[in-house]
Amino acid sequence: MSSELDLRTVDHLLSTTRSVRKRLDLERPVPPEVIEECLRLAIQAPTGSNRQGWHWVVVTDAGKRAALADLYRDGFGPYIGRAGGGSEGLTRVGESALWLAERLEQVPVHVIPCIRDYTKGRAHAGVWASIYPAVWSFQLALRSRGLGSVLTTLHLPRAADAATLLGIPDGVLQAGLVPVAYYRGDDFKPANRRPVELVTSWNEWVTPRA
Repeated sequence: MSSELDLRTVDHLLSTTRSVRKRLDLERPVPPEVIEECLRLAIQAPTGSNRQGWHWVVVTDAGKRAALADLYRDGFGPYIGRAGGGSEGLTRVGESALWLAERLEQVPVHVIPCIRDYTKGRAHAGVWASIYPAVWSFQLALRSRGLGSVLTTLHLPRAADAATLLGIPDGVLQAGLVPVAYYRGDDFKPANRRPVELVTSWNEWVTPRA
């Protein structure tokens, strides 16, 4: 039986969904119904033991976005220091990250994906595996509708403060912060990656040649 999926379109979506920062359109509003539509698709993702313990905090209030941006910048300082210190010597990704950190409060929508910590403070792979597939599905859905996003985690050292700001209850883990906006410019291209043959082993580990 032939597949009902248009593989060319699916492959293009999967290979060109990028982390978007500098191309985020900070001026164009994002309709709430578009976010809800993408989240409706996101919660079709698999989750450990089918617990479906996720919750999504969508932040559009300007004051709360500004407060989240301040928390984010507290975590950004040490990160950018490790990445190269000042603006000189920063990689392209580092420059992009700096651009976002300086403007995060201007991004029209912040989405914080959350997951109930059923391990009671001993979060392990099964907990994160119950939320990150849904986050990626959310980002794919956004991409297919002309919106850009990036999964960030730099506010997490101040997660308790974010929880107080947003009323997130105890026992719920924040998995990151996803800035969302329409993107500017042309379509995205596949990234430059190492050949899959160099990062794949069959039946037992084989160290790739340099």
